[in-house]
Amino acid sequence: MATKTRKANNLELLGGILCLDFTNTVNTRIPFLHHDYLAHYTDLIAWGRHVEILSRNQAQQLEQAAIQNPAKAAEILNRAVVLRETLFRIFTAYAFQKTPAPDDIRALNAEIKRVFAKLRINPDKNGFQWEWDQNSQDLDLPLFPIVKSAAELLTSADLPKVKQCANRDHCDWMFLDTSKNQSRRWCCMSLCGSRNKSRQYYRRKQAFS
Repeated sequence: MATKTRKANNLELLGGILCLDFTNTVNTRIPFLHHDYLAHYTDLIAWGRHVEILSRNQAQQLEQAAIQNPAKAAEILNRAVVLRETLFRIFTAYAFQKTPAPDDIRALNAEIKRVFAKLRINPDKNGFQWEWDQNSQDLDLPLFPIVKSAAELLTSADLPKVKQCANRDHCDWMFLDTSKNQSRRWCCMSLCGSRNKSRQYYRRKQAFS
């Protein structure tokens, strides 16, 4: 998958759910093709704005907080990447009917414990809603909804719909297959699907030349 024009603030959102879109913030884990779109803490903010888990005001406050405390910002970025790879391994295991590693489940539970402690129920005009008890300059703020999304997916009936792109040589993006017959194979037909068809055509042509 091409990386030249892609940035954290314009990545395709093909996962179908926040936590899977988060696992897709690296183009692939294949070493010679690897490109991480979360190279800096500001990338995490940009992606948060892109997926609308951060308001403009929150993003600006986080940018200022990161400038004031760059060491903490670097620490949170590392935590975000560790979380992303933990989620990737867990969801990949389920996609291939395997049991996730106990260490990964423990790591996710640690994040759940830390994040869910900041959830509150507050009344609104329609009854009640979840809200985050947060400091507007909490540098880990972007991680809150990601962890909640992952926990909700793992405990939902949609878990069996989690798949990985069939373009194994170039892509390992995750997605929620909501197609009628759950027959979706590619993260995106116009990207990986078309590329795979082109390779198959080339191989057939070479076989008969």
